[in-house]
Amino acid sequence: MAHIITVLGSTNIDKVVSVPRFATSGETLHTPNHMVDAMGGKGLNQGVAVARSGVQTNMITKVGMEFDMAKNMNVEHLNTEYVLRSKTEETGQAYITVSAETGDNIIHIYGGANADMTTADVQASAAAIIESEFVIAQLETPVETVIEAFKIARENGVKTILNPAPMPEHGGLPAELLAVTDIIAPNEHETFLLTGIEVSDEASMLANAAYYFERGIQTVIITIGSHGAFYMHKSGDHGVVPAFKVNAVDTTAAGDTFIGATATRLHANLDNLAEAMRYGAAASSLTVSRAGAQPSIPTEDEVLAVLAAH
Repeated sequence: MAHIITVLGSTNIDKVVSVPRFATSGETLHTPNHMVDAMGGKGLNQGVAVARSGVQTNMITKVGMEFDMAKNMNVEHLNTEYVLRSKTEETGQAYITVSAETGDNIIHIYGGANADMTTADVQASAAAIIESEFVIAQLETPVETVIEAFKIARENGVKTILNPAPMPEHGGLPAELLAVTDIIAPNEHETFLLTGIEVSDEASMLANAAYYFERGIQTVIITIGSHGAFYMHKSGDHGVVPAFKVNAVDTTAAGDTFIGATATRLHANLDNLAEAMRYGAAASSLTVSRAGAQPSIPTEDEVLAVLAAH
């Protein structure tokens, strides 16, 4: 189990509305529920997932001057020493529509303070990275900030985990970023945008992994929805960790929970990847069974109870 993990990423105020079904273009639907505000952002979601599994979590993120840190980041094991404030932008926001039919969601993001993070901000937070065993990042802050964080990590023997989401509109990621990434963890859609290889069977997953290996990445995880998650080391070891079967209420933060929770159980040499991913899958199953992003992320005791029951 890891002792300290740093998460570089976004903080958003999520505005969530549940609808009977997704509307078609030009259609207006009434919703029986009011919009609910909750804390989210891929970075903060992953940070909370790490912290609730009992691991000290250094959170490097940027919020607006109006943000109430004591209220919105009051999570045990979550270190807010490295939270920055933007003097020009308000806290990021996400507008989330959840289908009552399937639990699936559609998300639109306003970057706000997240887009205001700079490489200088990351350099000022280098101590958080250096003392960690893993650094996790996504793409809701500028890509150059992720590259800078991963360079600091690589120079200090810290493993890096990249969740390439959301993918840039133009597709593709800088070779400079992939070269300093130890573990990449896209979902099946994101990996298709990166590699051009559609995930449909084991052969296509192996082909996706080969793409990343050629670019310097040693370990690949591809989440494949209700089927679970595929993994492969450059050594050739690979497999699929199945998902836990639950009735999905809201899939928001499911992937974030999986990545954050998995990281807490990983050994530094990654020799227990499948075992760690099973813990992450159990955590994610709890998240999708409850509404909201941060409020749905489970504690370590809850995850261990699921594993004990299976």
